[in-house]
Amino acid sequence: MAELTKVIHIDNVKLSEDKKSVVIIDQTQLPNRMIYLTMNDEESCYQAILKLQVRGAPAIGIFAGYAMYVLCQQYADKPYGEFAAEFHRQKEYLNSSRPTAVNLSWALNRMEKLVTDNADKPVAEIVKLLGSECVRIYEEDAAMCRKISEYGLSLLHEGDGVLTHCNAGPLATSRYGTAIGPMLLGKEKGMNFHVFSDETRPLLQGARLTSFELQKAGVDVTLICDNMASIVMKNGWVQACFVGCDRIAANGDFANKIGTSGVAILAKYYGIPFYTLGPTSTVDMSCPDGDHIKIELRDPEEIKEKFYAEPMALKEVKCYNPAFDVTNHELVTGIITEKGICYPPFSESLKKLFG
Repeated sequence: MAELTKVIHIDNVKLSEDKKSVVIIDQTQLPNRMIYLTMNDEESCYQAILKLQVRGAPAIGIFAGYAMYVLCQQYADKPYGEFAAEFHRQKEYLNSSRPTAVNLSWALNRMEKLVTDNADKPVAEIVKLLGSECVRIYEEDAAMCRKISEYGLSLLHEGDGVLTHCNAGPLATSRYGTAIGPMLLGKEKGMNFHVFSDETRPLLQGARLTSFELQKAGVDVTLICDNMASIVMKNGWVQACFVGCDRIAANGDFANKIGTSGVAILAKYYGIPFYTLGPTSTVDMSCPDGDHIKIELRDPEEIKEKFYAEPMALKEVKCYNPAFDVTNHELVTGIITEKGICYPPFSESLKKLFG
């Protein structure tokens, strides 16, 4: 098992040295095993996204860019028409793996646009441009995470308690992360916070990933079950809630890991500021509101069997397993992006981001 001493600077998605493969940390193996996967075929890339071996909206976008570059090298000897057709097919296939995270389609569309816009160039030159573009996607995300972390940190004070849900740290992005980036950056600057990490049922991203990242980075973290958030807030231990996002609608509604909307409702009741943090690539201005966000339904067996030696419910029992829920904009104090903090009314402040 590889030693992980500074999680905030880990490369969880990268190109291999020969740039012929994508290398990822298999997040399904954490926190007990640090396993790296190397892949260079479309089915492995598709399954990596579907099975959450790579996850987190920004990380999925980075992975998608790298994957398309790796895959297209394998048919770079084709005439442009055949090259573009195969590129489009593979792009659509990868895009079908997880429909809710907008960064996936955003990165894939960005790569395909480069193919379309350079139809007059030799295919070999297009492939080279794609290689530069996927690296640029990574570098832009790293810069965005730093900015988001700085804006988020400006809202915190020494000793604050912060509650987070799911995982929006370095494993879900490129560097600091989004929702826990401010705490990691603050730690680097000598500040101390206490983070309450929801376990995030049923896939336990908060337990397996967020608490892992924070503990390794030296941040004071306490893992709690999802249904303990209310008592922690009632005790006065939480001064802010920071969560990530997978898609933000034009009116400020946003989709995040299942259970996020419940945290927002509790925060509203207890008068605790509730923020979502994400890059502007997560904002979908073509989506008017949360009712138009497609919610991914996952295998019901994740609830009954995934982390148990034996099933925890009878085989005949039905399960409903949405991967995300939508938090209403009225519950959101602010949306923190790399371009600044948006406040209500979000239909106006978000529009100004792209203005």
